[in-house]
Amino acid sequence: MLKGKLLHPEILGALAGAGHGSKVLITDGNFPHSTKAGSQAQLVYLNLAPGKVLVTEVLQSILTVIPVESFEVMQPADGKDAPIFKEFRKLIGTRVPMTRLERFAFYDAAIDPDVCLLIATGDQRLYANILLTIGVVAP
Repeated sequence: MLKGKLLHPEILGALAGAGHGSKVLITDGNFPHSTKAGSQAQLVYLNLAPGKVLVTEVLQSILTVIPVESFEVMQPADGKDAPIFKEFRKLIGTRVPMTRLERFAFYDAAIDPDVCLLIATGDQRLYANILLTIGVVAP
């Protein structure tokens, strides 16, 4: 039994094979997982039920094993920040650059070959999608 904050074997395996510049996509329950998963991405379903598991819960665990150099979010059509963005900032910090992408630009980013892992959640909060770029582990 592992003692860390992340125990899921498929997620750990995908992250172990990733490197600097690889990307990790964590999505809400509304994301089109079957049509917007990149060809290189390992798809892991954690969408147990509506509202379970939350994107922020997955993010918390992921942050214990990888450094993040930047991240992208799906910008609502009205141009305002989704409430979830504050939670992302609280977990990741304010020093890591955040880029807002409109919906279809975000879908294009999701199918990029650098996306090595897509984690589907049952989160029902709108615009609760985040695309993390893995940073460098310093010596």
